[in-house]
Amino acid sequence: MEITSRSARRPLGRRSATRENLAGWLFLAPVVAVLGLFLLLPIVMALWVSLTSWNGQGSPFTGKVPFVGLDNYTRLFTRDDLARQDFMTSIRNNMYYVVIVVPVQTVLALGLALIVNSRMLKGKSFFRSAFFFPSVTSSVAISVVFLFIFANSGAVTSLLGFFGIKGPEWFSDPRGVLHLLLSGLGLVDADAPPAALTGGGPFGLSWWEWLAGPSVAMCTIIILVVWTTSGTFMLMFLAALQDIPVTLEEASLLDGANRWQRFRYVTLPMLKPTVFLVLTLGLIATWQVFDQVYVMSQGNPSKTTLTPAFLSYQTAFRSFDYGSGTAISFVLFLIIVVLTLVQRWVMRERSADAGGGRGTRQRRS
Repeated sequence: MEITSRSARRPLGRRSATRENLAGWLFLAPVVAVLGLFLLLPIVMALWVSLTSWNGQGSPFTGKVPFVGLDNYTRLFTRDDLARQDFMTSIRNNMYYVVIVVPVQTVLALGLALIVNSRMLKGKSFFRSAFFFPSVTSSVAISVVFLFIFANSGAVTSLLGFFGIKGPEWFSDPRGVLHLLLSGLGLVDADAPPAALTGGGPFGLSWWEWLAGPSVAMCTIIILVVWTTSGTFMLMFLAALQDIPVTLEEASLLDGANRWQRFRYVTLPMLKPTVFLVLTLGLIATWQVFDQVYVMSQGNPSKTTLTPAFLSYQTAFRSFDYGSGTAISFVLFLIIVVLTLVQRWVMRERSADAGGGRGTRQRRS
């Protein structure tokens, strides 16, 4: 009897599990349909457009648009023409942008979080709101304000002139900051690059174009972005700082650690997950910069503020080469995916090390 009853229960259990799975899929169906219709389908359609030479007229799915395959992608890396030069110029500019913005905004955000988390600071709510306010302000509005501040007759130039310093031509000088610095020291010609570095470099750009540094206009955009994004990352660091147990700080005080030692050996290791998060979000966001470039410079002077995101827009909606513009956006998407996978790999390695460390400590205890 007992065996019979058990065998009779099994189909009922399977039916119950099937009903639960069906109910779960029914609840998920609206979300899956919305994501498929408004996210997955447009991505697939854009991928098809990147394989054609569509100029925006008619529909790219009627079969009348020439199919070019991977030509829109290969020309960005292999063909020696203006399209590759512009793309590599945008990659170079964005690399300068990433290398400067990500470390500076991370360090600044951590410093601001340490300040507003200090027990000695009065008016914490005011400073938290003040530091975070630029992050919630319209980026277009802030870009317009910075455009007036750093104009050739703007407030910064006037302030430098008051102290007898000739301000740079912020949005009209295409030379890199390294070029300006070396020319100021008399090491290179102010109007011409060194002859030894004008030869062919990688991907169709000269070595001097890769090494001359970002233009003054790009540095202005960098200042704007660091100022507007540090507040958001400050809140992440602040939440992580407030999550650190007070007992750890008290134990380090009893051990005689000074303020720097407490920060280096207690606070900073506890902030590693947040540091990884901030660096990853910063990398992704800096490769997607568009609105500041669109408002402030349109890629000028001499394409020294051109970025892949803006180049994709310019190629598709101004040059009416939607295939190449979409291909640029997918290459940018691939860059972001690779960075995200690298971040996940680093986090996985760190989690494995942490797990091994906990197991060792437990065995020792």
